Amino acid sequence: MALTNIFSYIPEIIKPSEKKVDFNTKLKWTLIVLASFFILANVPLFGLSNNALERFKYLAIILGTDFGSIISLGVGPIVTASIILQLLAGSGIINIDRTTEEGKRFFTGIQKLLIFFFIVLEAMIYVLMQGLQALPGLAWLVILQLILGGLAIFYMDELTSKWGFGSGVSLFIGAGISWRLVTSAFQFVNQQGQNCFLDFNNVACSGKVFALIQSIMNRYPVDFLSALGALVATVLIFFLVVWAQSLKVEIPLAYGKIRGYSIKWPLSFFYASVIPVILTAALMANLQLVGGLVENAAAPCLIEGEVCSGLASIASHLTFLGHFSNGQAVSGFSFWMGSTNILELIIRGAFSTQYLFQALTHTFVFMLFSVIFAVFWVKTSNMDSKSVASQISASGLQVSGFRQDSRILESILDRYIMPLTVMGGATIGLLASVTDLLGALVSGTAILLVIMIMFQFYQSIAKQHATDMNPAMRRFMGN
Repeated sequence: MALTNIFSYIPEIIKPSEKKVDFNTKLKWTLIVLASFFILANVPLFGLSNNALERFKYLAIILGTDFGSIISLGVGPIVTASIILQLLAGSGIINIDRTTEEGKRFFTGIQKLLIFFFIVLEAMIYVLMQGLQALPGLAWLVILQLILGGLAIFYMDELTSKWGFGSGVSLFIGAGISWRLVTSAFQFVNQQGQNCFLDFNNVACSGKVFALIQSIMNRYPVDFLSALGALVATVLIFFLVVWAQSLKVEIPLAYGKIRGYSIKWPLSFFYASVIPVILTAALMANLQLVGGLVENAAAPCLIEGEVCSGLASIASHLTFLGHFSNGQAVSGFSFWMGSTNILELIIRGAFSTQYLFQALTHTFVFMLFSVIFAVFWVKTSNMDSKSVASQISASGLQVSGFRQDSRILESILDRYIMPLTVMGGATIGLLASVTDLLGALVSGTAILLVIMIMFQFYQSIAKQHATDMNPAMRRFMGN
């Protein structure tokens, strides 16, 4: 009862009064949220010292953010709270009946409180552990800005889910990855801040498309092969993922009470979707992040003759996680779990057996953990054979030629769901790791995410707004 009273004090976005929001209204609010996201991503944190933000690049992709900006937390608190609550509910540790309106409101309220908790917790961890290092005396100000940015992301997500297309979390991640794809291909200002258009013959372009043109004009065969390799790898992986996304197994079902009416229940090859590779990439990214923080904390102990104690002493015993240079692991556990652009190394003649072994361990770890997370996710999120059989039976469907019994349906689903979970998890891990090794414009995880997110947006819009969208847009969507 006390929790229910607390929920009433949490500000929320009002739901639309009409049952179905029209296409133009959804488009307007989605564009407003998207514009706000990009504006906030370019607002730097005041009071932040010089940081090695390169170590955050994988987390930035997964969390739909730009580290160093006011929205550095991204969708991290939302995703973390949602996953924890989903696992607690799916495993039966907490029992909330989400079939009733009261149960739904209670579940949503608990989720909001968890999100607010993780916003504050993550803001403090990033600053106090010096992941985002503040200037002396300004740590509290940086933490406050991170909390405000986290709240902004939370309410923009809520606004999108109620007034826009789909989920704000998916929108932010998809937008962030799309922006990185565009900049990786067409960036004309390099890391030194030089504009290659002002001196196209002498200033190297960062964007691979411009770098390709530049290498042809200047007759640099190595730079040409490097840029071409990155572009070709991106296109090949893109089409391969699109093709794999379309693979599915269809189980013929029929309504027991209506003769002659049948449907096909699709089971996607990527049955656990992109969740396994997100969790695997997050694990790898957090491993590197913790390794970097440990190295920073242990620095006093590594100086000869320096006496250290407390946190620095503890951190000095964890340096096996790796040593880092410019945010990149150069040795230790983090190096062997990480990836290096082996295509670039081969082109430039710098390839060695060390990088071959790193590529093999990186691929193996990605595939292994993707399978583990896929199985774990399916078993704890009501996607296993028993849960799906219950859902199908509750809708009055049965397998053609069999009597209506959920146990029969479960035994049939057992033949497909777990094999698809394992094969799909291994394949999606392989695709992500190989993309990292081939040096595509963005990481393999990012390409998988953006394709699946955009595909889900396309399906949702095409299904819900086939009649009320603009005729030109309808033709573009294939309706």
